[in-house]
This record gives sequence, structure tokens and C-alpha cells, in this order.
Amino acid sequence: NTFVPGRNLLFLTLAAALAYRRGLDVIVTGVCETDFSGYPDCRDDTMKAMQVALSLGMDRKLLIETPLMWIDKAGTWTMAETLGGQTLVDLIAEETHTCYRGERDRRRPWGYGCGTCPACDLRARGWDKYQANRQRMAAR
Repeated sequence: NTFVPGRNLLFLTLAAALAYRRGLDVIVTGVCETDFSGYPDCRDDTMKAMQVALSLGMDRKLLIETPLMWIDKAGTWTMAETLGGQTLVDLIAEETHTCYRGERDRRRPWGYGCGTCPACDLRARGWDKYQANRQRMAAR
């Protein structure tokens, strides 16, 4: 089981405390309901509730931005390419990590990982769809 109850809630609480100290009003998180694998703390309703709770708890309005909420992994790769070109795509593949087993020994086209856990499977399928979309666009 890869579910860590409240993990994103904890991260958001820590981010809110840091944002408060730095005078920041916006927290950005990469949660996604489209392929959230059943984790309740990745849902849009949870993020809205956390925004309200954190704003009340910090006694000032905080906004939680979730730019990946309604796109799949292929859309995430496409967004990265749109925002930062191939350089950002390469950076994400090299420096980010989603493998539930923590595997960092084998580099795949989409990044490091075991290649078989649910997170690696989701990322690999998203990468394949992203690449197929790019090839389709290039052929036009």
C-alpha cells in the first residue's frame, strides 16, 4: 500500500506556515484528481477545504493553486514543454521522482523508477501518450 494518510495535508500546512512567514498568498501544488490513484488528499474538494482551513488558521486569505488538477500525465508533460521547452521536459525527467519503491538506479525516458509500481506505470503511460501526441503533431 502506498497511501500515506494526510501526507498532502501535512505538506500544505507546512507550506502555508512558510508562506505566512514570507508574506506570500499563493501555494502551488501538483495534485491531480484526473489520475490521483484513489488518494483522497489529491482531490479538488480536499484542496478547496484546505484553502479555507488554512486561510482561517493563518487569519489571512491563502490561495491554493492546482494547475495539474484536471489534466492527465500526458497533459502535464505537454504543459512542461509549453512552459519551458525541451529543457524543462528534460529537467523534470532527470530531477523529479514518483516511484513508490524509491528506485533511482535505472533511468527511463520519462525519468527514474522501477517501471512497475502504479506511479511508474502512470508516468510511463503519460509519457508514451505525450510522445505519440508530439509525433502526430509533427506529422501534420
